[in-house]
Amino acid sequence: MSAKIRLYVEHPLGEEQSVPLTREQAHYLFGVMRLGPGAPVALFNGRDGEWLAEVSEAGKKGGVLTCSSQTRPLRMPPDLWLLFAPIKKSRTDFIVEKAAEMGAARIIPVQTEFTNSERIRQDRLQAHAIEAAEQCGGTFVPEVGDLHKLDRMLADWPQDRQLMFCDEAEAGSALRLADGGRGLPWAILIGPEGGFSDRERARLSALPFAHVVSLGPRILRADTAAVAAMTLWQQALGDWA
Repeated sequence: MSAKIRLYVEHPLGEEQSVPLTREQAHYLFGVMRLGPGAPVALFNGRDGEWLAEVSEAGKKGGVLTCSSQTRPLRMPPDLWLLFAPIKKSRTDFIVEKAAEMGAARIIPVQTEFTNSERIRQDRLQAHAIEAAEQCGGTFVPEVGDLHKLDRMLADWPQDRQLMFCDEAEAGSALRLADGGRGLPWAILIGPEGGFSDRERARLSALPFAHVVSLGPRILRADTAAVAAMTLWQQALGDWA
């Protein structure tokens, strides 16, 4: 028996474990997807891997699933953060979704000098990360942080974490990342639509843990740049290599 529907839950998972559903989850499974008692559902919680479960109770306002067997172990992504400046709503959603699919361990919106957005809906972005993990078969959901000011993040930066700084104003090559750094904690920084300020660029370039990288001869949109940068990093240093 296999399940076509995957669902993220907060509850612990294990053999014969009963998992209560929220009202929203029950509506999705029983009202939208029309599942009934005995129907299979794949569950994961970011800690216990993926488990096959069956609907044991189905109602309009709730329900219960019962786990039977583990179908996948927990697979952790590389220790990679994605830092990005929020842009338009739908494109910010895209960045979070793709970062979750491509293996970011943490997603952090940052406010730069040229960032247009001064606030985000962290709960909404976290929901997008969960949906992306449900769709892509992942067993881990990255944490989406609240909006942080870039200069404060850099002031408190962990010195062992390397930073891939994507700057369209610099000539360089992402292939340089293959010369070292495998197995170390990393972060990727994508700037806003207006780019980094001269002050930010100078500060970032001077940091001992920063690696300035060009994403090619053309200036990419911020959402495209996030996907391109994660692809290059994963191929050079991540779990794609």
